[in-house]
Amino acid sequence: PTSSLTSKNTFTPDTVAPASSSLSVYTPPTTGILSRLPKSWVPYAELVRLDKPTGTYYLLLPCIWSTLLASSLTLASPLSVLGTCFLFTGGAFIMRGAGCAINDIWDRRIDPLVTRTKFRPLARGAISTKSAVVFTGTQLLAGLGLLANFPTEVFYVAMPSMLVVTAYPAMKRYTNYPQVVLGAAFSWGALLGFPAMGVSLLEPTTAVTAGCLYLSNVAWTVLYDTIYAQQDLKDDLKAGVKSTAVAWGDGGKARAVLAGLGVTQLGLLTAAGVASGMGPCFFVGSVGGAALGTAWMIKKVRFGVVEDCWGWFKWCAWAVGGVAIGGGLAGEYV
Repeated sequence: PTSSLTSKNTFTPDTVAPASSSLSVYTPPTTGILSRLPKSWVPYAELVRLDKPTGTYYLLLPCIWSTLLASSLTLASPLSVLGTCFLFTGGAFIMRGAGCAINDIWDRRIDPLVTRTKFRPLARGAISTKSAVVFTGTQLLAGLGLLANFPTEVFYVAMPSMLVVTAYPAMKRYTNYPQVVLGAAFSWGALLGFPAMGVSLLEPTTAVTAGCLYLSNVAWTVLYDTIYAQQDLKDDLKAGVKSTAVAWGDGGKARAVLAGLGVTQLGLLTAAGVASGMGPCFFVGSVGGAALGTAWMIKKVRFGVVEDCWGWFKWCAWAVGGVAIGGGLAGEYV
């Protein structure tokens, strides 16, 4: 279900995933989609976060944005737009799952030290590292097969992203800014929609538009994932895991930096609209709506409350990314 806010601006218990638990023993899922799967499938479903689709939404959104923006320029047919978005949805689902598996393979010795991640399948020994690697390889092959349905230029633009996806987990060991690398990976879809709709990225105006959209999403990713990382701040400090939450803390500095990231995101989003000649739906709906939603989130999120950080992380995907930015771009296309 969609998260909701109470009158005190906190997320209601029935809409929040338990990020932190005092339990010391893994309990198999008794509700939700995981409880309906065969027992032997559950660890693999947990590995790809089947029950937590927000990450898939974040990976999919820039694909949808760039597709809608390119479609507005080319007057593509609705059927073509829907077909492309359908392919991107499948790709986001597969590649987000593969990315989670790669992350957990890297972090299999760190995850047991963090409350929120200690019961992940590799961390608790439910599946072997070899099985996880084979499963991940299968996902990557499935993603490659799906990629074959796109124009050739999409393939060449998409392939370098795998280097960034693989590098991200390692960055948590060497820098307090792994979210920047995550942003570089999660924003790749902002480049893919253009060639998917037959618009070459080599055309100067398209290159500027796509570049601004991409960098805007990088800033947005660092913003929302810093809020996400606040869930693990105490454990990360103990375990020596690095993140922007560790770098900026959970006080006024973090809020100020997030505000700066929001301004950067919106400025680059505006630049993408100007470069591509967008109209009122984009500037009022996408930019204006994102500005209001982002400002509200930065003001209200309570960094010290795990459930609040998780709730706002989910809210940002559908409210800012989907309703505001996506809605404005859809209005431009229509």
